Amino acid sequence: MIATLSGVVAEKLVDVVVLDVRGVGYGLFVTGEDHGALAQGQPAKVYVYEHIREVSYDLFGFLKLDTKKLFEQLLGVNGVGPKMALSVLSIGSTNHVRGAIAGGDVKFIQQANGVGKRVAERIVVELKDKVGLEGVELSATGLLQSDATLLQDEAAEALVALGFTPQDAVRALQNVDAKLPTQTRIKLALKKGTA
Repeated sequence: MIATLSGVVAEKLVDVVVLDVRGVGYGLFVTGEDHGALAQGQPAKVYVYEHIREVSYDLFGFLKLDTKKLFEQLLGVNGVGPKMALSVLSIGSTNHVRGAIAGGDVKFIQQANGVGKRVAERIVVELKDKVGLEGVELSATGLLQSDATLLQDEAAEALVALGFTPQDAVRALQNVDAKLPTQTRIKLALKKGTA
């Protein structure tokens, strides 16, 4: 199994980057974000996902392990293959995509090539509580910078897992005392959310 590759970017094609590793060129499918970040002639280290079938052997490369993990989570959704998962990751930064999934933004996910409404909804339903709030770009959720600390909050994550959008979770917790135990804060936020 290939876990990582380190070498020099030899070529950049439309959606493939060729990484020269000591004279062997590995063709790697990459996200739009990574394609832009990789510079021809420059050294690079990529995390690799291998997709092996009877008729093909494809390598998918990611500059960040976090992006590879999100890619693998997308593959766990019924009907999403490697090319579609890569397409979803190419519609914005990894944090933006994660924020869209956590926030239930089906329309944003539908922008990915080959992703229809049903698949986009399935991605949101199956991954909403799995992508977590860590690293979610505030601009992607429409939250203010002052809400950043609440995004890292266990109570906020619990509310998102219960179906709240990140915005609603932050709003529900805004006037709840942060020094209270997490369970108490969740109960108070739920009362506030249903009031």
